[in-house]
Amino acid sequence: METVDSRQRMIEATIDLMRGSGLGGAGINEIVRASGAPKGSVYHFFPGGKQQLAAEALESYSPRVMAFIDAALAKGDSAASRVGALFNAFARRVEEGSFRKSCALGAVCLDLDEDLEALRVVTATAFGEWVSLIASHFPGDARASRSFAGLLLTAIEGAYIRARAEQSSRAFREAGTWLGELAALRFGARTARRRVG
Repeated sequence: METVDSRQRMIEATIDLMRGSGLGGAGINEIVRASGAPKGSVYHFFPGGKQQLAAEALESYSPRVMAFIDAALAKGDSAASRVGALFNAFARRVEEGSFRKSCALGAVCLDLDEDLEALRVVTATAFGEWVSLIASHFPGDARASRSFAGLLLTAIEGAYIRARAEQSSRAFREAGTWLGELAALRFGARTARRRVG
């Protein structure tokens, strides 16, 4: 049981470190220190080293964010209120992290180079799943819904950068207001929601 706990603690520590400072801040020594796991256990559980650990951490993190997004969007009864609920939820999330925590996927993307192709695929796949999920909350033309979902995700990731720089959640709240108005114009009062998968 302790070995399973050590492995999970390393994954959780990696997620937390990546949210704080990307892949560069999630070194093996930092992960060991934050997780309290024995250093030798890193390569026991993750023979592929830091890249394998980072990939598995991101794969664990992504469904949690999807559940967060889904719950936030489900609170709205119109396209505009869904957008507002989503951005308000992210504003609270960044406030709760004292403006020191971003999206782990977004933070890792800033560190990607040609040697990290496997991680690029993990992040691209996760972002694609998030876009599909968001699009499912905006019924209508599938292409328009997916494009709008991509815009929302881009605004979320950009708002994280501003929130950290400005030590404020204003970027999320402003984006939610303006994008909510755009959603009302494009999607109107339709409230039905498609299910993905």
